[in-house]
Amino acid sequence: MRPYIICHMVASIDGRIDCEMVEKISGEEYDLALEQLDCPTLLEGRVTMEHYYAAKEPFVAGASQPIGNSSLYRAEASDAYVVAVDTSGRLRWHTNRIDDVPLICLTSERASEAYFEMLHEQGISWIAVGRESIDLRRAMELLGEQFEVRRLALLGGGHINGGFLKAGLIDEVSLLLAPGIDGRTGETALFDGVRHSDRVPVPLRLRHVSQLDNDVVWLRYDVRN
Repeated sequence: MRPYIICHMVASIDGRIDCEMVEKISGEEYDLALEQLDCPTLLEGRVTMEHYYAAKEPFVAGASQPIGNSSLYRAEASDAYVVAVDTSGRLRWHTNRIDDVPLICLTSERASEAYFEMLHEQGISWIAVGRESIDLRRAMELLGEQFEVRRLALLGGGHINGGFLKAGLIDEVSLLLAPGIDGRTGETALFDGVRHSDRVPVPLRLRHVSQLDNDVVWLRYDVRN
């Protein structure tokens, strides 16, 4: 059984999510709201991890071959994890924990054997599923089955959020609307990257709305899959 997944984001009122932009028009509301969602496990994308947590220089596989098959390694059991989405296995790590929470790397099967050797040596758990891109549905099932993750907060960029949306994996959307307008052409939206031919509007049901500090509005929706 896969975990219950809440996509938790903060955006300008035109749906843009550039971090530096939203930080200028909001305060600590995002983190305070996240605490209330009761999601011990957090999932973030490669760009965010590279910016805040991973080593600045990417991992280089050299002549190592892709692992080429589904693979899983659980370095330790925990009540909470931080999951890093890294399709091709590029992120290098200084530690196996983020904010004292065990790290899990989520990759496709085209990540190199050398990459998983590095993770094993550092005591970092991993899930590798999907030949060219990550099989998100199977990955979430494995998080539930093998790591006993029951609730997960998806803190993605727009393309990761779009991938989870397309796969039908989002149960709830927790959206903080910050009081500002971005308006810049080409900036990533809350959900992005889904091909037009695949697009069917996903209906939502409002379950909660409240006003927070700094004129931020918190909206929570159930996804009507």
